[in-house]
Amino acid sequence: MSVSESAAVSVSSTIGGKAHPTAATFDVVNPATGEVFATAPDASAADVDAAVRAAAQAYPSWRSDAKTRREVLNAAADALLAALDEIVPILTAEQGKPLAESAREVQTAAMFFRYYADMELPREVLRDDESAFVQLVRRPLGPVAVIAPWNFPLTLAGAKIAPALSAGNTVVLKPSPFTPLSSLKVGEVLREVLPAGVLNVISGGNEAGAAMTTHPLIRKISFTGSIATGKAIAAAAAADLKRTTLELGGNDPVIVLEGADPVRVAEGVFPRAFSNSGQVCVAPKRVYAHESLRPALVEALAELARDAKVGDGSLAGTELGPVNNRPQLERVAELVDDAVRHGATVAAGGGVIDGKGYFYQPTILTDLGDGVRIVDEEQFGPALPVIGYRDLDDAVARANATHFGLGSSVWGEDLERAAAVAERLEAGTTWVNTHTARSLDEPFAGVKWSGIGVESGRWGLKGFTEFHLIHQAR
Repeated sequence: MSVSESAAVSVSSTIGGKAHPTAATFDVVNPATGEVFATAPDASAADVDAAVRAAAQAYPSWRSDAKTRREVLNAAADALLAALDEIVPILTAEQGKPLAESAREVQTAAMFFRYYADMELPREVLRDDESAFVQLVRRPLGPVAVIAPWNFPLTLAGAKIAPALSAGNTVVLKPSPFTPLSSLKVGEVLREVLPAGVLNVISGGNEAGAAMTTHPLIRKISFTGSIATGKAIAAAAAADLKRTTLELGGNDPVIVLEGADPVRVAEGVFPRAFSNSGQVCVAPKRVYAHESLRPALVEALAELARDAKVGDGSLAGTELGPVNNRPQLERVAELVDDAVRHGATVAAGGGVIDGKGYFYQPTILTDLGDGVRIVDEEQFGPALPVIGYRDLDDAVARANATHFGLGSSVWGEDLERAAAVAERLEAGTTWVNTHTARSLDEPFAGVKWSGIGVESGRWGLKGFTEFHLIHQAR
């Protein structure tokens, strides 16, 4: 199936293990062309209610059969991989990323299902003496709402759905309205594997999202997206004391130490900062480079930016696809233009690419500092500011002077010194001489406004459970 053929794709919501029609639909735009190529079901509050009630109905039997859960989650991983050629072109058409990256998304989602299929949370014996036998048991919460973003709709949905199901919860998934089709397709594929009602997939806008987050049968909301939306979800959840996991993005600082090799740093930072055209929550977003090497680092980064092949993700050789949607393209352009007005130098790129689609030149900025919006805010696009510093303590203070706290990194030849600086940064994860490197076994979390709760590893599984202490007197 080619991307052009996906223009005729027709996908449906999945509720209670069956296709569920909706009265309304909405348009889906291919960011490489800027044109509508498909429509998606627009769930109403009544449709959301049907999905949540299907999840609630499936919950008692699903939570009580761990053996079936293990078998079904492994079968789900197999089904996703078997449907790779169907899902990949749809994801590229709606999100914009190259086909190879879309394939990795499907594969990673399958990995999450496989990883959590056999993970157990054993009972913990807290006391066993002549007076009492005390056990700590972890049990599921109930129906869970999963709201996934448009930058990695399948990877991030899989990171939430797999542990939620493994723990014995049932799920209602709503993808971003910018990228609904691939998730709906996944729902169609998995409805052939999962018991009815265990995973329900709907799409829609604000009405559907509000109905999910306020529904009385939803016991947890797992969301990845903007801080503003995360705060709104937290406020909605508070009324019913729903549990939440909120991954809310970051403005990751990179500190390059004196004596570092600027070419090696550029070769390490650039692919991580511009992966998915910069639309990665934990990507490098601002670089603090010692003045002794800043000019060389800027030029090395600029050379990589100028050489990067930008284009339609469905075409061979494309390295960077378009920005996913017009509002985000306009935001990136606005932040770069604002930086230039405040005296920044454009070392590479600096503008929208003429023609169809939402393409922006890979951009490197320098001669700017804190107080400029592209440094202080999360740009979430293919533009990277490089800020000079002379005093390391000042650079650390500036890196930490933000509401964000998702990731960060330190780069230098002296590993012991770099590790010592890393411990001073306020972030959920700090890397040394790399950035964004992750494994399924590692926890992923933000501090400050970058999030609440933990994903991945055994911590991600525990996040979809609650304590049940059983105290037996003797």
